[in-house]
Amino acid sequence: MILMNRKKRIGIVSLFSILLIVAVGCGNQEDAQPESNKLNVVTTFYPMYDFTKNIVGDKAEVTLLLEAGTDTHSYEPSAKEVAAISNADVFIYNSEEMEVWVSSVLESIDTESTVVVNASEGVSFLEATEGADEHESEEHQDEVDPHIWLDPVLAQEEVSNIQAGLIAADPENEEVYETNAKVYNEKLEALNQEFETAFNGATKRTFVTQHAAFAYLANRYNLEQVSIAGISTEEEPSPAKLAELQDYVEDEGINYIYYAEISSSQIAETLANETGVELEILNPIEGITTEDQEKGIDYIKAMENNLTALQKSIN
Repeated sequence: MILMNRKKRIGIVSLFSILLIVAVGCGNQEDAQPESNKLNVVTTFYPMYDFTKNIVGDKAEVTLLLEAGTDTHSYEPSAKEVAAISNADVFIYNSEEMEVWVSSVLESIDTESTVVVNASEGVSFLEATEGADEHESEEHQDEVDPHIWLDPVLAQEEVSNIQAGLIAADPENEEVYETNAKVYNEKLEALNQEFETAFNGATKRTFVTQHAAFAYLANRYNLEQVSIAGISTEEEPSPAKLAELQDYVEDEGINYIYYAEISSSQIAETLANETGVELEILNPIEGITTEDQEKGIDYIKAMENNLTALQKSIN
């Protein structure tokens, strides 16, 4: 009899435990429900992520594929990352000229369930040689320069394209997206005005950079970018080109050579050591670290830092 009561008690406790687990599980599902109802947006690299975050506010979950420090030019998505794109409500990328892997990935994406946003839609691209003068490597003359986000005016066009894609995927929040995009584009226009004011009337308008990422910025503000290497961060100049650039730096009285933190500064250091000039950072904003984001560094702040750095050469 005692044994039977113990069994019953154990059975009752077990049943209660199961019911409690189920109840807690249901409660957790209810708590998580608002998050699961949000738009799921996947972006490729940092500018696309930051632009999108400023538009969606709290109406979407936005994820970033490429971590800071990843070479955007040579990146290839993993199977897990392709699955994340496929499962997204919206997939946002800069251009097939930048994310060269996108065209093949899109072949496996159901565009009926995933809205695909090419943020550069309608933008006229520069050839890789434009803005980098005669020093640009001949082997890259047919390349298209994909770094359009470094022009604050073209960045506004990208924001508008992203806004349109988000509305197509989530028309219920159209007003939120339109309002947020308008506010953010006003900030980008204020950034544009900062650059215009800073360089207005400058007589020395040339800057030397290791990575040829700033042709759009140079084109917008009537500056001249002279690059040591080409579009790719992995490209290295020949000894003859380095010698030519050494003469150029000395003849033109160049005082600074710019490099990006995300790539090796060895080439820039070599030229700087040979010519006795200083090194300075110019950020292509292809990746902002989590630590920098926590310090308040975003696209606009990084561009303002670029402006401060460029003013050392443009005067």
